[in-house]
Amino acid sequence: MKRPNPFRFILAVLLVGMVAAFAAGAMYGQSTSGNVAGIVKDPSGATVADALVRLENIVSGYSRETKTNAQGAYSFPNLPFNPYRVIVRRDGFNTASRSVEVSNTVPVALSFTLAIGTSTVVTVEAGPELVENDPTFHADIDRSVIDHLPIESPSSALSSIVTLASPGVAADSNGLMHGLGDHAENSFNIDGQPITDQQSKVFSNQVPAAAVQSLEVIDGAPPAEFGDKTSLVVKVTTRSGQGVHQPTGDVRLSYGSFGSSYLSFDTAVGGENWGNFLAVDGLQSGRFLDGSEFSVFHDKGNEENFFDRVDYNFTRKDSIHFNAQYTHSWFQTPNDYENVNVVDGNGNPVGNTDQRSKIGTINFAPTYTHVINDSGVFNLGFYVRRDAYNYYPSANPLADFAVDQQQESVQQFRTLTNAGVHADVSYVFGMNNFKLGAQYQQTFLRENDSIGIVDPTITPACVDSFGNPASCTAPGATGNPSVNPVLLPYDLTQGGQFYLWQGRADVKQTALYGEDQIKAGNWLFNLGMRGDFYNGLTKQYQAEPRAGISYNIKPSGTVLRVSYARTQETPFNENLVLSSKGCADTVLYNIFATLSDGSCQTSTPQATPFNPGFRNEFHAGFGQAIGKHLAFNGEYLWKYTHNAYDFSVLGTTPITFPIEWHSSKIPGYAISATLTDLHGFNARFNASSVAARFFNPQLGGVGATPVSTNSASGNVPFRIDHDEKFNQTTHLEYHVPFHKSLWVGFNWRYDSGLVAGAAPCYNPNGANTDCDPATAITLPNGQPGIDLSGLSPDQQFQAGLTCDGVKATPTSGFQACDVAGLKSKLLTIPAPNTEDADKNPSRIAPRHVFDMAVGDDNIVRFGEQGRYRFGATLTAINLANKYALYNFLSTFSGTHYLTPRTVTGEIAFHF
Repeated sequence: MKRPNPFRFILAVLLVGMVAAFAAGAMYGQSTSGNVAGIVKDPSGATVADALVRLENIVSGYSRETKTNAQGAYSFPNLPFNPYRVIVRRDGFNTASRSVEVSNTVPVALSFTLAIGTSTVVTVEAGPELVENDPTFHADIDRSVIDHLPIESPSSALSSIVTLASPGVAADSNGLMHGLGDHAENSFNIDGQPITDQQSKVFSNQVPAAAVQSLEVIDGAPPAEFGDKTSLVVKVTTRSGQGVHQPTGDVRLSYGSFGSSYLSFDTAVGGENWGNFLAVDGLQSGRFLDGSEFSVFHDKGNEENFFDRVDYNFTRKDSIHFNAQYTHSWFQTPNDYENVNVVDGNGNPVGNTDQRSKIGTINFAPTYTHVINDSGVFNLGFYVRRDAYNYYPSANPLADFAVDQQQESVQQFRTLTNAGVHADVSYVFGMNNFKLGAQYQQTFLRENDSIGIVDPTITPACVDSFGNPASCTAPGATGNPSVNPVLLPYDLTQGGQFYLWQGRADVKQTALYGEDQIKAGNWLFNLGMRGDFYNGLTKQYQAEPRAGISYNIKPSGTVLRVSYARTQETPFNENLVLSSKGCADTVLYNIFATLSDGSCQTSTPQATPFNPGFRNEFHAGFGQAIGKHLAFNGEYLWKYTHNAYDFSVLGTTPITFPIEWHSSKIPGYAISATLTDLHGFNARFNASSVAARFFNPQLGGVGATPVSTNSASGNVPFRIDHDEKFNQTTHLEYHVPFHKSLWVGFNWRYDSGLVAGAAPCYNPNGANTDCDPATAITLPNGQPGIDLSGLSPDQQFQAGLTCDGVKATPTSGFQACDVAGLKSKLLTIPAPNTEDADKNPSRIAPRHVFDMAVGDDNIVRFGEQGRYRFGATLTAINLANKYALYNFLSTFSGTHYLTPRTVTGEIAFHF
């Protein structure tokens, strides 16, 4: 039987949807922003011109102002979905205020009739509650928060904002973030465009923070419209110029520690029916990535961004919205002390390691919207996104060798092109808000790798009398009986050449979904069903029910919520072909066997394709308003995943590839609290505790097998290296009453520490331990000890190890240490015989980090009505210069330190 073509199928669905939308006129589509418009009149019915209309959400901090035109009309386009209060003021009339709920793209009509009187008298309807009646737990972050949040680097600002201002996120190096116990199972939805591939400094370039108007970070069970990577869904509404009749914008120039400089320009301009927002910026830094040493060297990088959004209304019912982005970044791979003054196998100096990367990102995303009637909207969007990644080895490949870290020199060029179409039609009637949608996307993966061996001990052609590698012309040298003839032609230490490998795959994904939000009194029901068809290197169909219920107890300001979701978990696309098919290649199979972190999962060369997994997740929580200014939200979650994913890393490079485990169980909680503006002071608090319990065996991918899976049989659990017991972020902000443009922002971040499975520890008889039993030794004095010869001196220094009070240095380490004498201030090493891979693993030591920013947005003001302003900001990251690790020999990223104290000064011109 002929298999149906999913692309034709999705086209048919779109055509049917369009016909139904235009013919029936009863459905509408939902994107990521809404519209509130209306007319202001006096008691006689005459329109009121020049009335000041303000729209605000006091919890997220979002606010907009406009004036009514000669016909008394006003409009607020491009609104994030949220409840708002709209306030109208005009001299000679009482001020009026009403609440409005924006939950879809159907324009909301909200008109006012002003009563004659003084403007100090307010006619008020009940405003929106501090806590939303929503079954899905989420956090709202507006531009007003983003502008005053101390952020480490503009190159990964979007990830930093999510990490600092929303709950449930474990911070990691280079902009990586782990949402609710998963490794980068996050997706961004940029104005309706889904982006589910990894967004960090070493994978892809993000949308610049200057282009972001607001974020909605979904921590709860995802609604049916979201699929693929859903542990954390970040809905981004970009800035628009529509309705901005006079050009506004900013020019910013900053300079700071490590020679970091940043220049940006953004502007918005438009009319009633059109708008354009443009953001351009450039960054260069002497510390572009988080390095494997606290001292900074060989870490330069630069990034350039261009983002443009165009809105145009053809008619009152038809409009188009177009996003365009180009971003380029170039950066060095940070060196550690082992990468300095490298020598080859014969002791000859070959210079310093000089590995570099370049990423180019292009994105185009047009969306067409048709307002069918007062209850319906239809959306049709297309997008093309391409990431091109280049990795360059050192000019002398032998300089890439690092003992026990990197045995290969690698060059890579890979591209990830994601093209897709999405359409949705929605219907709002009475208590129902129904949405039907379809998505189709195809991801074209092209991977080109060149690999050569630079470790002279892997497969020497000749050895000396002691079995050590030797030149075949050296006296006494004999042929090596264990030489690997497969690898010998690609051993660069013996005059070999690079091995060239190419892989390609086209991953097709089709989704259909329907969801209905039903409001019945104080109850709110979210019901949905999603169907996903994944057709990549493997195939899978998945039916995914979604459901959520919330109840609003208005007298006490309490909202109770529960939700459930089944989701399809798809493998990561980055280096997917290499990780799936590489083990079928004889040369790669033998090269992978030399990796210190593990090898292929099969005894003979064969492909190990990834099978998409599935997840069942349950959420239960509540929201509580306390007084008029404090909102608290908390949620307990439990997630079970069959076929769970993580990453492994190739040597000291940022080249990583996906791996697959049998399953994972992730329980935990997330909480948040927001104090809205109170006499110039506001605060946000976010915290979470999530257990990332993964279960062997490893099913696919290369490397990363933990010791616990070798020393214990069965489906034993272990904590993966993005598990963290507890983290919290507190952001405080104060505006000086007598000069409100003068403000102070302060961040306090506490992390209890990610799992550090490679840390040395002692538990030779443990039933489920990551302590390598081979390192448990008895010292000559009879004391139990730990063999540390598997860690180089610099790795021991990076781990902060001391033995009986003596510190390891980059050049002087320990061969062994007695168990009682092995200590570290950077790692939490379990007491002897207590380490357990699931219940008590080694971890990064807890840390407190403080950031601070002081600014004045209005130092000098001039021009007509003072529309031109100069401002300045001084930002300090890691104010106390905390000496701490993000991770240590992590399977997915290696070793990375926190940013040392970084001070940046900025001058801004606002117009």
